[in-house]
Amino acid sequence: MNLQTLPGLFISHGSPMLALNPEQVGPALHRLSLNLPRPTAIIVMSAHWESEALEVNTGIRPETWHDFRGFPPELYELRYPAPGNPELAEQVLGLLANAGFSAHANSTRPRDHGVWMPLLHMYPEADIPVVEISLPMSMSAEEIYKIGQTLAPLREQQVFLIGSGSITHNLRELSWQGNSDEVPEWASTFRNYVANKLTHSDFDAVLDWQSIPQLKRNHPTLEHFAPLFFAMGTGNRFSIVHSSFTMGALGMDIYRFD
Repeated sequence: MNLQTLPGLFISHGSPMLALNPEQVGPALHRLSLNLPRPTAIIVMSAHWESEALEVNTGIRPETWHDFRGFPPELYELRYPAPGNPELAEQVLGLLANAGFSAHANSTRPRDHGVWMPLLHMYPEADIPVVEISLPMSMSAEEIYKIGQTLAPLREQQVFLIGSGSITHNLRELSWQGNSDEVPEWASTFRNYVANKLTHSDFDAVLDWQSIPQLKRNHPTLEHFAPLFFAMGTGNRFSIVHSSFTMGALGMDIYRFD
């Protein structure tokens, strides 16, 4: 792949409040977008579209979905009106079918905050087409990884492939008042293990997620970790774009795959 080909990305999208309070990760996402070629389109697998079967959003202009409760009113006023791309969605469905995946078109699904919230910082003009694909929780880590591999050739068309989740995600353990600068050892141990394995190209160790130290404490459920498997499939060369924690134990890492 040439130097101008877009990478694959794993984004820890954090709390919905990231849209109003960018902290460190918002500027990091913005800088990343400035340093990359402009995408022709963006494909996102989000932790917030869990499904049984694999689905692809074929809508022309999906609605902005505020799929959360209890946040300030101004958060619900935000919109991300980027168009869909039905032609690209059909291409995705074709690639998946050729790879042996059973995937279904969904033209009515609104766009959840795992998609629009990070893109709000990367491409605030909302003028790049976005296609969301679901996170099929019935599939193994290896199968989700293979979805990333299947769509990786789209990078040659300057299509940005993104897995949106979180490197750690135990909401019960967070300091919701935002006054904790101390990162618990169980969170940093987990994050460091994953980053170390990826740095040394030991992708199998990450796909063997049940063996990762402190997994259950960091991910009581797997949906925020699984988009990493998709991103891993998009490229073989790993690098860290950003690493930080917020609210104590919520990891905000951004990983790049070339």
